[in-house]
Amino acid sequence: MMTSSFPNLFQPLQIRGATLKNRIMSTGHDTTIPTDGTVNDRLVAYQAARAAGGAGLIVIQVAGVHESARYTTHILMANDDGCIEGYTRLAEACHAHDCTIFGQIFHPGREICERHEGLLTVAYAPSAVPSERFHVIPRALDAGMIREIIDGFVAAAVRLQRAGLDGVEFVASHGYLPAQFFNPRVNLRGDEYGGSMENRLRFAREILTGIRAATGDDFVIGMRISDSERDDEGLTSDEVRDICRELESLVDYVNVTTGTSASSGAAVHIVAPMSWTPGYVAPAASRIKAELSIPVFVTGRINQPQEADAIIASGAADVCGMTRALICDPRMPEKAQSGHSEDIRACIACNQACIGHFQLGVPISCIQHPETGREEVYGNLAPVEKTRRVFIAGGGPAGMKAAVTAAKRGHDVTLFEAAGQLGGQARLAQELPRRAEFGGIITNLAREIELAGVKVVLNTPLTGDVLAAERPDTLIVATGAIPFRPPYEAAGDMQVADAWQILRREINPGRRVIVVDWRGDWIGPGIAEALAVRGHDVQLATTVHHAAAQLPPYVRDDLLGVLARQEIGIMPLVRLFGHDDSTVFLQHVITNEPIMVNDVDTLVLATGHASVTGLESVARGIVPDIHIIGDSLAPRTAEEAVYDGLRVGAAI
Repeated sequence: MMTSSFPNLFQPLQIRGATLKNRIMSTGHDTTIPTDGTVNDRLVAYQAARAAGGAGLIVIQVAGVHESARYTTHILMANDDGCIEGYTRLAEACHAHDCTIFGQIFHPGREICERHEGLLTVAYAPSAVPSERFHVIPRALDAGMIREIIDGFVAAAVRLQRAGLDGVEFVASHGYLPAQFFNPRVNLRGDEYGGSMENRLRFAREILTGIRAATGDDFVIGMRISDSERDDEGLTSDEVRDICRELESLVDYVNVTTGTSASSGAAVHIVAPMSWTPGYVAPAASRIKAELSIPVFVTGRINQPQEADAIIASGAADVCGMTRALICDPRMPEKAQSGHSEDIRACIACNQACIGHFQLGVPISCIQHPETGREEVYGNLAPVEKTRRVFIAGGGPAGMKAAVTAAKRGHDVTLFEAAGQLGGQARLAQELPRRAEFGGIITNLAREIELAGVKVVLNTPLTGDVLAAERPDTLIVATGAIPFRPPYEAAGDMQVADAWQILRREINPGRRVIVVDWRGDWIGPGIAEALAVRGHDVQLATTVHHAAAQLPPYVRDDLLGVLARQEIGIMPLVRLFGHDDSTVFLQHVITNEPIMVNDVDTLVLATGHASVTGLESVARGIVPDIHIIGDSLAPRTAEEAVYDGLRVGAAI
């Protein structure tokens, strides 16, 4: 039933033989779930959860159309009939929830990002023009192989139609093979597939014409394309609009994204981090839509139903890709339509467990919703047979998730938090520059706690006396961690502070500051940026090969660009040795050579955390069932904390 809150978002849309029940799309995104190139049960469960949650359209991740399309070792393949059975099960699972399903058909060209058995892969492209980001020099395609790939696209589309999918999406975005043919700076051919625009479009025309002839009139054919590739050598917005006009008669919709895989700066737009404004691609989609008479889809940081509804109302696009929103909350459409928008678990665009997992080569998940990608294990938790009184010490992400999970299963849960607010270290993380959205993890979990009926006691640390008096059945210790200060040589009276003190503005850092970063994550670079913004002269000294080395690449590269623009000096591969009154002494981690930084006013330590473990020993002998989670177990990240909460809450 449509709600007046989002009158545009929940209108149906007819595209050829497919009817989208609403304008919410899960775009094609690699899940790293396939293990042998085919659809497996885990992928079906993952996509079925989004269909059940109310998505109008699910576009399945890229499927290779030719053996040379294996850009990762976990890509789906649609180059033989063995793919049909798995796609059939996937289509049936989505159709059971009145969800339309398309499949992406794909060839990366020169954008090969993994090795097979440790060996460099031969990449193929229109011309032997290198890819800067992956350091690949491709082999130019010959005429015979071009024909094989064209035929492969057509045959893949036919297989997906036979499997019961409603359409296919031709991936011409992000600098992949079709875009390489389009681009006159990458396509240097002198034959009928290069030179003039007509020739550069020939590859795509033959594919799209062939698919239509082979699949008939009802089957949907879409095209994904970047509005511009945001790179000096990439396709420009004017070129892309020309391409869309030329190919309009061959496709049923255009799905607009932005950026290219070919350079580090432009690749961040493939999955833009939280520093980019929600819906920032919509104006570009609007300009393309003004040129066309077919539906235009758009994606790019559209996380909330009100954002999507406004984009559609403005006429900028007809359908909104809300992929990360659906990764974070598969039931987002259902909640929005039923008038429960306040219950939506909003994506914070941290990129850690979605695209970050892909970049690690492990299955997709979400730091806020670790059930994602683990639907077969945690998708439907059984209610408990016997209710326990569960006490939880600590109201950070670990304790909050444990409380929600245990309470939803039927336990009587009380959460004790020593501070006056829930959130733990997430309250500090949101204070870093361009990271305010991270605080959404607190808002979201707090709402889930409220809905689950958890009793919350603030300003009250859980003590042995309370445990002895109350005798709960189960204790979950989630007391977190505090800043770790490593041993070092200290002489003189230089001011030394930890990252928490800087974020809380508890000290005056003075003019010149050096930030020592041990972990290589957000904290050290974020503190350096915060201090630079405040007007301090900052240097960042890190033990890793480059700043932010532990972060997912798109987040890391976006951050490195900011540090460069702030002109923050970075010293890689150094550790802290000590300090005197005004000099910080460092040591190269490989050569052990000394390095001195003079005229320093404040040394800031971003040197990790130490677990708070006192309650664990006190509770032994009082509570029969004790579990340690989050940073109390071992200092890690919010992802592990929330997963620990889910794992333990599901087990007790």
